Amino acid sequence: MYDSILVPTDGSLGAETATTRAFDLARTGDATIHALHVIDPGVTSIALDSPDSEELRRRSEKRGREATVKIQERATDLGLDAVRAVSEGTPYRAILEYVNGNDIDLVMMGTHGRTGGERARLGSTTERVITFADVPVMAVRLAEDGDVPESGYGMYDRVVIPTDGSDAAERAADHALGIAERYGADVHVIYVVDTTTYEFEDVPRSIVGLLKQGGQNAVEEIATAARELNLPVTTDILRGVPYEEILAYASGVDADVIGMGTRGRTPDTDRLLGSTTARVVGRSDVPVLTTG
Repeated sequence: MYDSILVPTDGSLGAETATTRAFDLARTGDATIHALHVIDPGVTSIALDSPDSEELRRRSEKRGREATVKIQERATDLGLDAVRAVSEGTPYRAILEYVNGNDIDLVMMGTHGRTGGERARLGSTTERVITFADVPVMAVRLAEDGDVPESGYGMYDRVVIPTDGSDAAERAADHALGIAERYGADVHVIYVVDTTTYEFEDVPRSIVGLLKQGGQNAVEEIATAARELNLPVTTDILRGVPYEEILAYASGVDADVIGMGTRGRTPDTDRLLGSTTARVVGRSDVPVLTTG
């Protein structure tokens, strides 16, 4: 399923959490781990002629080298192959170039914990990688207490798959089911009837019925695929604000990962990350696997 997993790292605890998740998944399929550190010239260049600029660059390169070596050593201890690299450029672009140039199947990215209003905002690098990557991306948040989980098997026992019946949601479901199959995980497929689109109480019952039926068809298609893999599956039709319902449901079933699609191209824009997906990724305490 995933033969090459990329872990962009800056040496932070957030990156370590993503690395641990990547190791766990890699061990189920003997995948190669790629550790990448990107030196951002926009950060290291205080001023064009500043003597501190080169020193900052050297420090960033050293930090990146140490972080990637650490990942490579941990991978070796687990019996996994690992490749490490340090590059320079705009982080999200460098990550995407590495993905395209090295046949990466999955990107595992750490995000820093946030509280209050800050938690709603997804980091620009993570959002852009999720938006523009042609491969699945899993965003992994650092725990609020700063703890990094230990490496080991069995980190994905309960998988939640929100769907709106779109092609992107179906592609995300395929990947989420692939993970569930590897771990023998319980699968929960949900559809949220969005009550924010209009004055829902005034909508005729016939329209509400059509929305529910469409949702039922969407979840049943994924549920059927799960049953064909001999996976235990539960389906639910919810009503409310989509991202709120998804997060509450995931918390209620103690989910280990949420798998959902991103919004595709439109005639007027390049690919944009759908608002529901962005809000779920920005607020979720559990990893979110996204696929465009």
